[in-house]
Amino acid sequence: MNVKYDFDEVINRVNSACEKWDALPNRFGVSDAIPMWVADMDFKAPPPVINALHQRVEHGVYGYTLRPDSYFEAIMDWMKRRHHWSIERKWIVHSPGILPAISLIINSFTHQGDKVIVQTPVYHPFSRIIKSLGRQVVNNPLTFEKGRYTMDFVDLVAKIDSTVKILVLCNPHNPVGRVWSQEELTMLGQICIKNNILVVSDEIHCDLVYKGHEHTPFASISDEFAEHSFTCIAPSKTFNLAGLQTSSIIIPNEKWRDILNQSINSLNIGSPNTFGIVATEIAYQYGEDWLEQVIDYLQGNLDFLVRYFQENIPQIKVIQPESTYLVWLDCRELGLPMEELDTFMLHKARVAMNEGYIFGEDGIGFMRMNIACPRSILAGSLRQIEEAVNFLCKA
Repeated sequence: MNVKYDFDEVINRVNSACEKWDALPNRFGVSDAIPMWVADMDFKAPPPVINALHQRVEHGVYGYTLRPDSYFEAIMDWMKRRHHWSIERKWIVHSPGILPAISLIINSFTHQGDKVIVQTPVYHPFSRIIKSLGRQVVNNPLTFEKGRYTMDFVDLVAKIDSTVKILVLCNPHNPVGRVWSQEELTMLGQICIKNNILVVSDEIHCDLVYKGHEHTPFASISDEFAEHSFTCIAPSKTFNLAGLQTSSIIIPNEKWRDILNQSINSLNIGSPNTFGIVATEIAYQYGEDWLEQVIDYLQGNLDFLVRYFQENIPQIKVIQPESTYLVWLDCRELGLPMEELDTFMLHKARVAMNEGYIFGEDGIGFMRMNIACPRSILAGSLRQIEEAVNFLCKA
């Protein structure tokens, strides 16, 4: 008999060193806005994970940790069961997070001045990492037509030269919510392989896909794609475990795997977090029912949000996500300049969201909203936005 999980429960995260709630004053300069920004959930992790962590805590000894066979088996079984991709144990390389993994890959396989492609509007730390390492960011903007984003392959080809070494793929895409089709990924991969460009595929949102869509791991398309790519995965978004800092880089190419392992060893960051290893293994083994229920709940939140905007705030258009609990909102009809839109949402609506422009210039006029919260909190934020928009329109 399946347990019914209660995602309507409101959990007080204030004063728990929670970035989403406790960082409001530093990040936004306010303390009373509803936080709908940083990408974690306001839900408890799966009970099997909590129970396993309790048992590990009770053991009382928290020394250096290795990754047991069962840990690798859990990852391999999950990828095969959920994404129809059979991976080998030796392909799995540990990283404390996906952003550190991307940074390591760029640093290990490019040189100062080399170019790295991103597809904007896209997760903003990508560009920050590239620039901080002395590489050049090349923007290949997505095409936005009739409320849907697609890849612009003509622009991509036009921007490739001999100094482009890596393309960072967001698959599924944050913030626009696209689940890239196998056809789109195949065309992208063929272009990259033809031009000797490595693909770094950030697939952290791959498990949070809505009904009617299916995630395709980039490297699963063919052996050639696998040999020319790095796939970054983690249980952090899937099971709300981001604070345990445990992720994996799947690297079928033995030569590249050896190079990256050397980089990890040189920085002494290969030793995993004791609790992260436990949580990852148990989540992949016993968290699937919880995940199915959380996806259903998020679908309910999304349906509620879409109806609310259509019926009460038609000036703001929802870009329907195919994946992720992050919703991309088109606010351009409000007619507010970039900084005024941010001020309006924060100080008039009292809702803290991610500013669209941080994801690239093509994000100006948009906001990113996190709906992984109890519906009562979502409803409260929407009411506040509605009241602010109504006042704006009357002014």
